[in-house]
Amino acid sequence: MEFSTALEKFKEVTKLSNAYTYAMGILTFDGETAAPKNAVMGRAKVSEIFSEITYKLTVNDEYFEVLDTLSANSEKLDAITAREVELSAQALDQIRHIDMEEFINYRGMLAYSHNAWIEAKRSDDFSIFAPYLEKIIAFHRRVASLVAPDMDPYDYWLDQYEQGLTIKMLEAFFEKVREGLVPLIKRVAEKGDIIRSDFLERSCPIELQRKLSDHLMQVMHIDRDNCAIAESEHPFTLEMNKNDVRITTHYFEDNLASNLYTVIHEGGHALYELNTGDELIDTALAGGTSMSVHEAQSRLYENIIGRSENFISLIFPKIKELFPEQYKDVSEHEFYLAVNRAQPSLIRTDADELTYSMHIMVRYELEKRMLHGDITVDELPAEWNRLYKEYLGIDVPSNSMGILQDVHWSGGLIGYFPSYAIGSAYGAQIVESIKKELDFEDLISNNRIDEITAWLTEKIYKYGRLLKPCDAVKQATGNDFDPKYYIDYLTEKYSEIYGL
Repeated sequence: MEFSTALEKFKEVTKLSNAYTYAMGILTFDGETAAPKNAVMGRAKVSEIFSEITYKLTVNDEYFEVLDTLSANSEKLDAITAREVELSAQALDQIRHIDMEEFINYRGMLAYSHNAWIEAKRSDDFSIFAPYLEKIIAFHRRVASLVAPDMDPYDYWLDQYEQGLTIKMLEAFFEKVREGLVPLIKRVAEKGDIIRSDFLERSCPIELQRKLSDHLMQVMHIDRDNCAIAESEHPFTLEMNKNDVRITTHYFEDNLASNLYTVIHEGGHALYELNTGDELIDTALAGGTSMSVHEAQSRLYENIIGRSENFISLIFPKIKELFPEQYKDVSEHEFYLAVNRAQPSLIRTDADELTYSMHIMVRYELEKRMLHGDITVDELPAEWNRLYKEYLGIDVPSNSMGILQDVHWSGGLIGYFPSYAIGSAYGAQIVESIKKELDFEDLISNNRIDEITAWLTEKIYKYGRLLKPCDAVKQATGNDFDPKYYIDYLTEKYSEIYGL
């Protein structure tokens, strides 16, 4: 195939693939936020049809030749197209090993899986979701065996979310985290329950919490013309392109902090997508380079910025304005201490920074054992509960608050969870670099968070997937990844909060 013909065909296929991805994104967002329960039947059929179209679009001899021709002539390609070809070849290497009918059936099944998870969670009945999870795990094990038969199946799926990440690397990372944080967690526990937080459970009308969400997005300088907010069972961020990003939250009338930090977390994801380079629009590079780098942004905004005393001083007047009775006897500093209170908890999304990685370790252990065939789906609830008792010292009262609390597995996101822990550590290291160039705390206090976002845009956001994850972190920090920054950050913060 002539080089010019291959390039033209590649651009055409990329354009069509992006269009179908956009359409599927809209369907997914609608299904999570607004569609009635029984809409899943129609949505699953459409998903199967779109999956067949996109499969046939790339899994064919002509497209194989397109990628082979472009790969052999990479020196003729500009940097963006060369990286697109590289990533497209990697994606095709997976899908070309999967039978089309199997691929289509799996994609359609995921629509039903999500609804089953919601029903199971709301009724506290794991058996409703279990058959779907069995199919998801079987599919993941089969794909790994087909695409990379000589590779550990969990290593294969970890690599899909963070290029190069392996069990060996995670074990080393978690070991350092345990060595650095477990003694600190014990020292904090020995101080006792010295932080007042009862006011976080006071009833705050949801309609007023929605106004707080709007205010938070304004403080974060999120362009509402390009970013919408809705409500879902489990919060998420979905990006169609940099001009159409959607975030969701979930409101609890007696838990103001949950929505508060959900919006900031998902807002961090949104800012990454909203600030990718214009030249990447309609390419395969218009998005975050990996889930760990993405979670670095959401965790950075949620915790390092959002739970700082400077940020609390910035938003607390609005909280008192919206909820004057609920917070009439609460000071800014008391609120700051409350949202940073360290105590083992049941729910990952509401966990404090100090114990958060313990939640991820539970999920990591179970995912690894599921893909290795060392545990059955039926055994998961009991093993989840056992690990929570071992790692966090707490009893799990129900499957809704245990094995069913996260949406990820229902969507086939096996291997995603470690990204949260790695991302938290990335974020701490990145902030250390920001502080060398900007007055980080002063910018937060003076409602100039957009200048922090601008720094991140220049170092990370604008490049989208043009940079590999390790290169993005190194470009932002000047160094290879080192979890010591994360451990040092938490040690300093919680030693001050608890007077250690």
